[in-house]
Amino acid sequence: MTLKSSNKVETNRYELVVEIDGETFMKAVEAVYKRQAKNIALPGFRKGKAPRRLIEKEYGEGVFYEDAIKDLYPAAIVEASEEAGLEIVRDHVDLDIEKADRDGLVLKAVITVEPEVSIKDYKGIEYTPASLEVTDVDIDEEIKKVQKRNGRLVTVEDRAAENDDITVIDFKGFLDGEAFDGGSAENYSLTLGSGAFIPGFEEQIIGHKAGEEFTIDVTFPENYQADELKGKSVQFEIKLHEIKTHELPELDDEFVKDVSEFDTVDEYKADLKTKLEETRKTEAENNKEAQIAEKLTELLEAEIPEAMFENRIDGIIDEFSMNLRSQGLDINTYMQYTGLTEEKLRDTYRDRAESQVKVGLALRKIAELEGLKASDEDIENKYSELAESYKVDVSRVKAAFAAKDIAKDIEADRAMNFVKENAVEKADS
Repeated sequence: MTLKSSNKVETNRYELVVEIDGETFMKAVEAVYKRQAKNIALPGFRKGKAPRRLIEKEYGEGVFYEDAIKDLYPAAIVEASEEAGLEIVRDHVDLDIEKADRDGLVLKAVITVEPEVSIKDYKGIEYTPASLEVTDVDIDEEIKKVQKRNGRLVTVEDRAAENDDITVIDFKGFLDGEAFDGGSAENYSLTLGSGAFIPGFEEQIIGHKAGEEFTIDVTFPENYQADELKGKSVQFEIKLHEIKTHELPELDDEFVKDVSEFDTVDEYKADLKTKLEETRKTEAENNKEAQIAEKLTELLEAEIPEAMFENRIDGIIDEFSMNLRSQGLDINTYMQYTGLTEEKLRDTYRDRAESQVKVGLALRKIAELEGLKASDEDIENKYSELAESYKVDVSRVKAAFAAKDIAKDIEADRAMNFVKENAVEKADS
């Protein structure tokens, strides 16, 4: 492959003229012939046995050229863009064939590239630190969770429903007096205060007793997935069959021995406090990073091609789909259950994708400005780390992840650490 020229034709778009020598092109043509010959019949030859020269004579010398070009051009364009110092974005390529014969190929391709980026004032970013304090109330809440897991459900008969109760209900929803699809169920178990239903639904069950039938009024959120219900006021007819609550075991030394490696309540609480403090530190660090990331998106100056956002949405959906498959559910079934279309699903992730793309561009620019380059040794160490994490041979990791992508990840991590180290706590107003 020879890069003949590289010219900017518009924002984030470059025209590359690439030449592929005749030997390489003819090898690709031969490979296509071998792949397709089994499906070609000529008079006097058994199917799949016709010589290439006769097939070309019958159908034209260029009969295999189109598929050979399809095989060659993607790698050639990537190699050419790297030689031109351009970061190509996976997107539609406008391709013209200027020449294709036994002497070789000349391709003209218009590609989308990553934008030119500038960023300043990334040192001294202000952030609001999260509290690290662990109170007795926090510890008691953690203990209550453990008590619930080790408790038992009992039916309540002498009082009305309260927050945290588990209720068994029938419900049927009506919009303008007409029942709507998906708005009814029988013997449904609903934990009050869980937030599983739309705002206002669970709160209006509180105060009612088992055996009661009543109607509640609620309004669907403006961003509800079903268009016909967005922002609409509806009524639900409710029949409350049963109220259950958790009967908690007593918090004493015997309980502590059953649920932990400790012998006394005091020891157990002390351990919980230590663990909660560690959790608070992690949460505080994540919160700090999130605030910094948001600020970096504001500081970034770049005209970002839409293809970068679309590619990141693709990546997020692929990751989500893999998680669903691990739970025995495919994404098409998930969309049917939730009433989401592909377009709505993509819209769900657009804000996250745009943020991730912007933060990634900002961090890579900061890494460049601060000289935080990943060395060959750094890349090899990362490969080894990933191999150990995945429990596979390092050669498989290298086959799966390009060295330049590993380097980008290392440099982005270093840039984020650099920005965090130089961030300052926001002064109290």
